[in-house]
Amino acid sequence: MQDAALRLKALMEQLLGTPLQVRIRAWDGSEAGPPDAPALVVRNRRALRRLLWKPGELGLARAWVAGDLTVDGDLYAALDQMAELVWDRGEDARSLGEALRDPEVRAAVRGLVRMAGAPLPPAPPREEVRRRTHLHTKRSDRRAISHHYDVGNDFYELVLGPSMVYSCAYWESADATLEDAQRDKLELIARKLDLKPGMRLLDVGCGWGSMAIHAAREHGVSVVGVTLSQEQAAYARKRVAGEGLTDRVEIRVQDYRDVTDGPYDAISSIGMAEHVGSERYLEYARTLFALLKPGGRLLNHQIGRRPRRDESAYEVDEFIDAYVFPDGELAPIGGTVTQLENAGFEVRDVESIREHYALTLRQWVANLEADWSHAVRLTSPGRARVWRLYMAASALAFERNRIGVNQVVAVRTPESGASGMPLRARTWN
Repeated sequence: MQDAALRLKALMEQLLGTPLQVRIRAWDGSEAGPPDAPALVVRNRRALRRLLWKPGELGLARAWVAGDLTVDGDLYAALDQMAELVWDRGEDARSLGEALRDPEVRAAVRGLVRMAGAPLPPAPPREEVRRRTHLHTKRSDRRAISHHYDVGNDFYELVLGPSMVYSCAYWESADATLEDAQRDKLELIARKLDLKPGMRLLDVGCGWGSMAIHAAREHGVSVVGVTLSQEQAAYARKRVAGEGLTDRVEIRVQDYRDVTDGPYDAISSIGMAEHVGSERYLEYARTLFALLKPGGRLLNHQIGRRPRRDESAYEVDEFIDAYVFPDGELAPIGGTVTQLENAGFEVRDVESIREHYALTLRQWVANLEADWSHAVRLTSPGRARVWRLYMAASALAFERNRIGVNQVVAVRTPESGASGMPLRARTWN
């Protein structure tokens, strides 16, 4: 009789219709596949039941988060191989229903059912968020933000490092430190906004206060930072007080839609717009436009995805939605620019910094792995696994151009047409 790993590898290749380039290690200690490849470790039969009851990305995610499935060896290499089978099959790939019309595929599924044992579906890991309609109401947005950001400030300190900046850094060189790269990103944004002493800056989605502190300390501006996370706000206020900037920086727990004390000279929105949702994006853009004074600048720093031939077929990533960013949505950069223009903005500069995010994420993964046992104590084993998988997979997605990140400078240009922009916009480089 064949051992479990060899049988599992044969059945998976039959099901997927392509050879597996990873090694399989099964619960009985058996192995099959290229000896030098990273090993996909199937720790128990429950992992198979998860995949059978929820084929594809969500089933894999549940098995990973629950600890039923893991990787021994280079995680990035293993994810790269799995991406070709799960994520990169393209818009023309066969659906599961189409695949099951193939007698060989049905035979492979029956073989996996026999290997999996008991037929009942395992309960999802407790870290999974119940799926719901993406309404993006103020209440649902508060709940989604709390799920992601109220994990514990100590955990974020471990992952992000001293900068406490949870967005793409700006690397002058690949040898720079994460702290230097994050400082350089904040300074780049300040220069793009042309911050000067006495100006008022609104920082939408201010996180732990890093941009607000940088702008006030280095450029002499007054800052209002808004966040929906109680934990972020408490941490940011403590940092502001420690820097002696309470007279220039105010941190609020407030929805950006409830800000009424404009106009502001400049607005920064760094890694926040991904939470807005396609149905609300024009409202977001119009709200920020109304909060800016004529001639004021917006810096919108946002992750984007590749466009689809049929945009109506876009679906939110199942793993990200269930475990990382509930209700998060990505849009192509062209759609983002169009919505900003529809709100009245003049878009003056778009800079892609896609490769910079891959470098940033790899550093965050290294921080997490370097203090793994502490990270588990601060959260839970499942939550730590979520973060390791999501950050490593995201690093590869940026490297392979499956997603990108862009900084857009937009101006509320007055009727006179005087934008206040320099003739050569890239003077900040």
